[in-house]
Amino acid sequence: MESTVTAANLIDLLRKQGYHILGRHSAIKPCLWLNRSIKAKGSCYKAQFYGISSHRCVQMTPCVACNQRCLHCWRPVEEPFTIESWDKPELIAEQAIAEQLRFVSGYGGTDSADKAIWKEAFKPKHAAISLVGEPTLYPYLDELIELFKSKEMSTFIVTNGTRPDVLAQISPSQLYMSLDAPDHETYLATCNPAGDLWNKVQESLEVLGSRPQQRRALRITLVKGLNMKDPAGYARQISTAKPDYVEVKAYMHLGYSRYRLPREAMPRHAEVLEFAKDVAAACGYKLAMDVELSRVVLLSRDGTARRLE
Repeated sequence: MESTVTAANLIDLLRKQGYHILGRHSAIKPCLWLNRSIKAKGSCYKAQFYGISSHRCVQMTPCVACNQRCLHCWRPVEEPFTIESWDKPELIAEQAIAEQLRFVSGYGGTDSADKAIWKEAFKPKHAAISLVGEPTLYPYLDELIELFKSKEMSTFIVTNGTRPDVLAQISPSQLYMSLDAPDHETYLATCNPAGDLWNKVQESLEVLGSRPQQRRALRITLVKGLNMKDPAGYARQISTAKPDYVEVKAYMHLGYSRYRLPREAMPRHAEVLEFAKDVAAACGYKLAMDVELSRVVLLSRDGTARRLE
């Protein structure tokens, strides 16, 4: 595996890493937890937090390009990926579901698969639009969300918050926004954006705060020696966004992040839990639950977690 990537070979590299390319700029990849769930060996922490069925979850993205080059990202983000023309949302949704069913069909001859769960997996119920890249760069994101809704599927959008105009328009089942720095200087060092996008991130926090009817979550990925500091700084931004949930999660030393960060940058669950408690105390949130295996802690305003409808 090379430590640098050019736009010319990004698609080929993603294919080698198990991503299935949809059209010209979208991708889907079967999740580790889909495999475990079909074999009745556990589910993603989102199943515990929000009731998502891992074996019925489509993990995809409509845009492999990103406008940030976060040090903790396990994807190859070193070089920009230029998209000259955009595929229609109908093509992306159709191909994403077709590929998902193809993944699932492969478990039919596997003795370790739970046959009842396997049969359920042929009816996807959730689209996690969060695989790689920045989905809000896709100009038809709202239409894509509505297409999944028309198929009776819930949707998560995970965004870096650099497109507040898009966040004001879309209505996924849950809107996730990454919050990876307590201040401007740390943001530039951690997220390494293509241009200074800090003010856009702050605008996005305000957009979230203005949409109380929208189910919203902030996700803080903690990297020791980089952004695991100043809980009060995170708390001030949380108070602006007023999210339903805050996920405080450990950076995991995987993929291309291994070329940018040492293994010691990955905090232990106990450290994540302690930091999350400090953030909660500073913004008035409460600890709802935690999953040690994933090194993640969930905070909410009332200390409870509501399952996604």
